[in-house]
Amino acid sequence: MNFARLAARLRLPLGFVLGGLYLAFARPTREALIVGAIIALAGLLVRAWASGHIVKNDRLATTGPYAHTRNPLYFGSFLIACGFALAAHWALLLVVALFWLLIYGPTIKRERNKILAMFPEAYPAFEQNVPAFFPRLTPWRGGGESTPFSPGLYMRHGEWRAALGYLGAMTWLYLRLRGIV
Repeated sequence: MNFARLAARLRLPLGFVLGGLYLAFARPTREALIVGAIIALAGLLVRAWASGHIVKNDRLATTGPYAHTRNPLYFGSFLIACGFALAAHWALLLVVALFWLLIYGPTIKRERNKILAMFPEAYPAFEQNVPAFFPRLTPWRGGGESTPFSPGLYMRHGEWRAALGYLGAMTWLYLRLRGIV
């Protein structure tokens, strides 16, 4: 098994382990909690926007958030992780950066190859014009017909669970800040 495949397989279990350790050892301050909550909320909104645009394995998503970054779901997750790390303690940003480089970097490369094989005609132009991770400020207009956000897709992809996780974790951090837990 190569490293990219191993990274893809370990991404969720390691994320849960790190999340549990994070909640156990978090030491938020009021200011850090506020800033971190805002950054994590921005990531949550990016993920929601992306999940309402993607029809997995059916057509190449190139509009909405996909006109800014080829991986808006991962970028949103990155913002969420950075926000939570900052809320708990700034030093955890180093852990997030390392986790992203080691786990998500290979995963993104592996998925790129899979998507290229599925959409060999459309993907090269998309790849040439839209960055893989950090978004471009203006949307790429060459992706074809714009598709509107679909609340049904958002619900079908289960992104509402991320919103519940956000609320639960922020509540935990607030209670931790107040010395209740």
